[in-house]
Amino acid sequence: MMRIALGYQLSRCPLVFSIGLRTNLADYSPEERDLIQNASKIYFPTIFFADALHAMGKKTFPSVQCYRHLGNKLKQTLLFNLLDVATPETRLFYGKQRKIKILNYFDLPCIGKMPIGSSKGDGVFMISNESELEAYLNKTRIAYIQKYIPLKKDIRVVILGKRVVHAYWKESVPGEFRTNVAKGGRILLDPVPEEILEAGLDVAVRCGFDFVGLDICEHQGKILILEANMNFGTQGFRKAGINYRELLCNMVRSGEI
Repeated sequence: MMRIALGYQLSRCPLVFSIGLRTNLADYSPEERDLIQNASKIYFPTIFFADALHAMGKKTFPSVQCYRHLGNKLKQTLLFNLLDVATPETRLFYGKQRKIKILNYFDLPCIGKMPIGSSKGDGVFMISNESELEAYLNKTRIAYIQKYIPLKKDIRVVILGKRVVHAYWKESVPGEFRTNVAKGGRILLDPVPEEILEAGLDVAVRCGFDFVGLDICEHQGKILILEANMNFGTQGFRKAGINYRELLCNMVRSGEI
């Protein structure tokens, strides 16, 4: 069984032949193109190759669903809603009347997010007044607005394959509403409730996400999914003493991914 990788994540794993990513298919040698076309499974195909390989019937890891929803809050929200996944109340607003419609629907403060492409807490805005709402609306054609939930901490649950491989808390620093590590958030390795882990795994499996870091909180006795991150950081693994690359390779060996 020939297993190859295009992305760099398994470059140190002897079980997988990593050929790297090229800008054009023609940039691969004939031998490398044969490997891509005939491999039984392709790891980390990247967003560039994922859909084409899926159309060919190739098995990939991560799944094509991970790539299709990567960095796209519009698609993620639609999928969560269709699956009845509990999330903070979220609505999209278009057109010239966006501001009025938002103010009629949501109390301030609320949260505005860039709907596509943002990560690490960038593109997430606290909207406390009309001026801040105007500033946010000037940044995006599609207004992605969520009900504000005051949180000091949330939980990152990382699923690889069909297993929770790590979970930890993220705590915001004083004066910052975002818990992202990139925004100064602290990683806490306190135990995560089992029901949170079970909820995260259930959502990931139902969404077809086999490589994801889910941000989760509990609010008023209800577990809420905040976001799905396919480009999740590995700081939480390092803090826990987990070798992330070795974990990936071991899961290839066991057949879990």
